[in-house]
Amino acid sequence: MKHGDDIFLQVPSGGLNEPWTGRRWDRAEVTRQFDARVRHLASRGLSVSDVVFLHHGNTPEFFVDLLAVWRLGGCAVPIDPRLTAFEVATLARTAKPRFAVGCGNVDESKAAALSGIGVRLLDSREAIRAGVAAGPLPSAGGAPAPDAPALILFTSGSTGDPKGVVHTRRTLRARWAGLRSALDLEPFRRTLCLLPTHFGHGLICNCLFPWLSGQELFILPPFKPEVILQLGNLLDENGITFLSSVPTVWRLALKTARPPRKRPLKRVFCGSAPLSAYLWKQIRDWTGTPEVFNAYGITETGSWVAGTTVPGFAPEDGLIGEPWGAEIRILKNSMDDFRPDAMRDCPPGEPGYVWIRTPALMDGYFGRDDLTRAVVRDGWFLPGDIGMTDGRGWLYLRGREGDEINKGGMKIAPADIDAVAERSGKTLDVCTFGFEDPLLGENVGIAFVLEAADDDNLRFVVNHLRRNLGKHHLPQRWYVLDEIPRTSRGKVNRSLVAQRCSGLAPVDLRRLLR
Repeated sequence: MKHGDDIFLQVPSGGLNEPWTGRRWDRAEVTRQFDARVRHLASRGLSVSDVVFLHHGNTPEFFVDLLAVWRLGGCAVPIDPRLTAFEVATLARTAKPRFAVGCGNVDESKAAALSGIGVRLLDSREAIRAGVAAGPLPSAGGAPAPDAPALILFTSGSTGDPKGVVHTRRTLRARWAGLRSALDLEPFRRTLCLLPTHFGHGLICNCLFPWLSGQELFILPPFKPEVILQLGNLLDENGITFLSSVPTVWRLALKTARPPRKRPLKRVFCGSAPLSAYLWKQIRDWTGTPEVFNAYGITETGSWVAGTTVPGFAPEDGLIGEPWGAEIRILKNSMDDFRPDAMRDCPPGEPGYVWIRTPALMDGYFGRDDLTRAVVRDGWFLPGDIGMTDGRGWLYLRGREGDEINKGGMKIAPADIDAVAERSGKTLDVCTFGFEDPLLGENVGIAFVLEAADDDNLRFVVNHLRRNLGKHHLPQRWYVLDEIPRTSRGKVNRSLVAQRCSGLAPVDLRRLLR
């Protein structure tokens, strides 16, 4: 595929593959499917600036429908399939789509909710049933402007005030161009996606970056235990050379899936949540490649803006590495006192606010200028992360500003405690959080999912933390859960975990350690 300004008009040379079902579309089939969908959508009246909901992520049809919408100048909105009819309607009232496209997967309640507010429903399968006509393809009725919205990704608010990240043709091109400059394409030759395609990490970077660069794309259903159980087999059978991931995937795969025997993987990224050194080393051993990189990115920046493409690194808690197509600075300035002419950089080793400047920065939050102004100032974006650099200039993350636990005036990063707990080797998942303390303001609580939920394992983890944490970091309330609540993107929500634990009785440590 060419990498010019017509990136939204051309069909990628890489094929689309669905290993779970065995479906494979080569370049000729992708082109045939794309042509049919462009004609089908054009015949239904889709034109420049129309907003289109896409309900069938993680399928080959989703990707060709996405390109067809872009070919006709529309703006695509991938929808999380787990949303209820009420939540889908809430998003629709905000984004005002003209069309909603599915592939036989839009249930009656969602269809009725969308039809009731004037959204036209289309079944993607009708495009092929109608057959592929001859002649030149329809195109946008007037070239879309580079800064026209191309993609809206809703990151929250499906039950209240939706927050939709808007990316334009210009910002998406900038992200892919920056990654092509920073990363060698060869490891991406056969890319696997097992992340959801309704957010930036899975869609913009894991899928579209390699596929629009001509590489083969293999698509799996996201976060399904039965898929993760077969991960080693799937990697071997399909010769997968690259995949991106989140820590949640590995916590399950390392316990249930056999490693790939043929060792096809050349590179693995892990992002969207902190990666501890302990888990990092385990992933290296399981995958058989030293190129396991921590990738840092936010949907607002088009996902990946930095990662561990640095020479001779060893896994460390919180290590990110170097920027990819972005400028990243650690400042003492918060949003309240930020001025471009008075940016106060933190010296190496001192934590501060992460600020990012990139040509791939979102155009803003859809219809929410107030939210945009709260995080963007003069082209700089404040993601809410706390980080630092070392003497080599490498970036480290220390956690989220809102997650910090203020224990009697002492700031505690919960991710640091998570990392120590993981090194016990007895936990499947862990989440540290703050809870109200009448004397100190906040104190430290922790929740585990254990390999085996018995007293011996719990006692081992408790003693491991008591040996390896200072007294001020040591949790004061301990909980054992069946599952740590996470978002559809694999991210932990510490406040939600704290809320769930507040209704439970904590572990009786006196009894346990007696």
